[in-house]
Amino acid sequence: MNTDCTINLNTIEAKTKANILAEALPYIRRFSGVTMVIKYGGNAMTDPQLKESFAKDVVLLKLVGIHPVIVHGGGPQINELLQRVGKKNHFIQGMRVTDSETMDIVEMVLGGCVNKEITSLLNQHGGHAVGITGRDNHFIKAKKMFVATPENAQQDIGQVGEVEAIDTALIKKMVEHGYIPVVAPIGVGEQGEAFNINADVVAGKLAESLEAEKLIMLTNTVGVLDKNNQLLTRLTPADIHALIADGTLQNGMLPKINATLQAAMHGVHNIHIIDGRVPHALLLEIFTDKGVGTMILGRDEQAE
Repeated sequence: MNTDCTINLNTIEAKTKANILAEALPYIRRFSGVTMVIKYGGNAMTDPQLKESFAKDVVLLKLVGIHPVIVHGGGPQINELLQRVGKKNHFIQGMRVTDSETMDIVEMVLGGCVNKEITSLLNQHGGHAVGITGRDNHFIKAKKMFVATPENAQQDIGQVGEVEAIDTALIKKMVEHGYIPVVAPIGVGEQGEAFNINADVVAGKLAESLEAEKLIMLTNTVGVLDKNNQLLTRLTPADIHALIADGTLQNGMLPKINATLQAAMHGVHNIHIIDGRVPHALLLEIFTDKGVGTMILGRDEQAE
């Protein structure tokens, strides 16, 4: 009797797995050959199990013919090293004030430690990943960013930049040769100086420049929520503007939302905001009917 029970349970499990694979097949066929830019941040970057599941997901995407391009953050890691060297974190309007000493640490953490860890993890799981920063081949051109404060409409916050232009030739060449680019969000100015750039902004601009099929943001939230904290699974840019206007979206969510809006209006077909705390969130969002987060329709998708 116990043997029969085990067989039945295994049969149920096998059917479930088969159904999942069957559900994924149309998406694999549809997205084979397309580029997806993935912004990697939040708990998914710090929890060991989530790091493993992320790496496996990205390698699987590459194996089924999708071209993932990773853009990563690293705020907590930067904060930790600044504290260790006795330097205080200072933010204005949510932006890190970045003097030359802080910029050296940002480059060390993002371009060195974090970037190399992600690259190594992807390679460990069978990928062919190469880590770069925007200073490599000067492919992310940046200019100094100023922020508005009550005291100063043009507050200088140091070596913080905004994207001026992206030359995608290097990324495209890497993809053509089977590599997974892993991009640290550091730009280069006219004089060769480094600029610290928000990773959400870099991911959005890179998705635009590559004419990516999808921009996927891994976050520490389940997606975009309404005022009753219910997940909104499908939105248009017009819906997003309305949510900002009525105060539903505010504070820390705004930079991410603004980056997605720009991408949606400039050629990226779909933008996804998903919960990076969920194991294998990437696969669940891309290869299942229901997904696990919020999908924002790009301009071309709305017209269909």
